Amino acid sequence: MIAETSMAKPLKKLVSCVILDLDGTLLNTDGVVSEVLKGFLTKYGKQWDGREAQRIVGKTPLEAAAAVVEEYGLPCGKEEFLAELHPVFYAQLCNIKPLPGASRLLKHLSGHGVPMALASNSPRGSIESKISYHQGWKDYFSAIVGGDEVTAGKPSPEIFLEAAKRLNREPSSCLVIEDSMPGVTAGKAAGMEVVAVPSVPKQAHLYTSADEVINSLLDLQPEKWGLPPFQDWIEGTLPTEPWYISGPVIKGFGRGSKVLGIPTANLSPKGHSSLLSEHPSGVYFGWAGLSTRGVYKMVMSIGWNPYFNNAEKTIEPWLLHEFTEDFYGEELRLVIVGYLRPE
Repeated sequence: MIAETSMAKPLKKLVSCVILDLDGTLLNTDGVVSEVLKGFLTKYGKQWDGREAQRIVGKTPLEAAAAVVEEYGLPCGKEEFLAELHPVFYAQLCNIKPLPGASRLLKHLSGHGVPMALASNSPRGSIESKISYHQGWKDYFSAIVGGDEVTAGKPSPEIFLEAAKRLNREPSSCLVIEDSMPGVTAGKAAGMEVVAVPSVPKQAHLYTSADEVINSLLDLQPEKWGLPPFQDWIEGTLPTEPWYISGPVIKGFGRGSKVLGIPTANLSPKGHSSLLSEHPSGVYFGWAGLSTRGVYKMVMSIGWNPYFNNAEKTIEPWLLHEFTEDFYGEELRLVIVGYLRPE
């Protein structure tokens, strides 16, 4: 899986500013959009399939509305659909959370005086409304460009060229950070360096036009682009706010004992989907407590198992201790305190 999420071409240029997309790059807008569409489509007797969300990633609101209307055969036009959905979505803006590493990155770049701009296919008013719920975010950006301020949205390069103009920078000195293929295409067409953070991790191999593809913003190394490096890693571990998972130990894929030679204490992802969506796939460090045995150091993988074609994320803790017998069914409590690397 490392090969999928750490693809990097030889870097050719150093940069002096950063232009970021918003939805799917800095904010987990996709989760709220899916919930809104799920409820909205029931009015038409339709059932939203979250997998179809990838069809609207990176599109303008009107393009996304057209895609949904066509996909579900709705008895309304795209303009009518968007007008009806708009107030429902706006009522949920306060529930959109930053993606892992977003606030850390913005604070870091701002603290080192690196100019930043936002460039999103969303309307300018929508962008400002979304970031208003996140303290200090508006002050981080020297320029904001919305899709309604240019004649053509992504994949046209116009929005990024306008952002560079407002930053008073040459396109060649700009680094774009994007989650969608239209955004990556737009950034490269603008003559900029592009780092992709795919919204759909299993499609990372499709982002070949990007200069680098990373698993999450936690994996960005600014120094590769001539920007100040992060200083918060400790002996290969990025400390995180503690988060917790618990449940009975279940049988997994057999990956631990058969492939790695280390027993795993797998947990079911059921009931943890919301929590897992707040953390990128990867390998983490923490502590594990078994109800009748004690507390042990552990490393844990969450994400798409590279050895098995699973359809949902897995939770695979490895307890760093030798056990003489299985403990299936026992209650396992985990506290995760650090991020190690992509899956």
